[in-house]
Amino acid sequence: MNCLIVDDNKMARTAMKQLASHVEHLNVLSECASAIEAYNLLQKEKIDLLLLDIEMPGMSGIELTRNLGKKAPVIIFTTVKKDYAVEAFELNVADYLIKPVSPARFIQAIERAREIHEGQSQDLQVSDNEFVFIRDNGVLKRVKIDEILFLEAMGDYVKLHTPQKYYAIHTTLKAVEEKLPPGRFMRVHRSYIVALDKIEAIEDGTIVIMKNAVPVADAYRSALNGRLNLL
Repeated sequence: MNCLIVDDNKMARTAMKQLASHVEHLNVLSECASAIEAYNLLQKEKIDLLLLDIEMPGMSGIELTRNLGKKAPVIIFTTVKKDYAVEAFELNVADYLIKPVSPARFIQAIERAREIHEGQSQDLQVSDNEFVFIRDNGVLKRVKIDEILFLEAMGDYVKLHTPQKYYAIHTTLKAVEEKLPPGRFMRVHRSYIVALDKIEAIEDGTIVIMKNAVPVADAYRSALNGRLNLL
C-alpha cells in the first residue's frame, strides 16, 4: 500500500516512518506537515492509506477526511487525545491510534487497513439471479449468490460477507437489496440483510450465521418469523 503521513509535528512524522519501515509492502510515498498540503497531494498521487493526525493548524484531520468524502483513501487517525474517537469512527476510519504508538498496535492497525483496502470494490451487478458481479480494484469478479452469508452497511460502503472473505462495495444497503432475489434475502435490521438459508440459529434477538452474530431489530422480528419454517 502506498502511504502518506500527515502530521504538523516533524518528530511524530519521523516516528511513524520508523514504524512503517518495519512493515512489509507498506510504502511511505510522502509526508505532509498540514492537511491542506495533503489535500493538494492527494489530487495528484495515488495514495492507498493515510496516517493522519487530527489536531493541526488550518485544517484538522477530521475536516480533511470530510472534504475528501468518497474519494478518501483508507484512513488511520493518529493523535495524542482520545477525545475524537467517537467522531472519528462515525467517519468510518480504519483505526484510531493514540501516540506514542507501539509497534504491535501499529501492525494491528495496518492489517485492518490492508483488509479494507484489499476488499474495496466499486460496483455490484446481478446476473440471472445466480451470480453477482463485483468490481474489485477495477476487475469484475463473479460471486455466487449462494455464497453470500449476509450484508452489512458501513457508512458509504456495504460489506458483502462470504465464507472466504468480505467485499466492500461503494453503494447503499437499499441499492443492494433491490438487486438481490427477495425470496432468498431479507433485511433484519437497518444495517443488515441476511441470506435466509444461511441462518443457523436465532437467540435473544441475534441471528447466528457461521459464527457471525447479526442483530435483529424489533421492527423486523415479526416479518422474519413469518418467513421462517417454524414448527
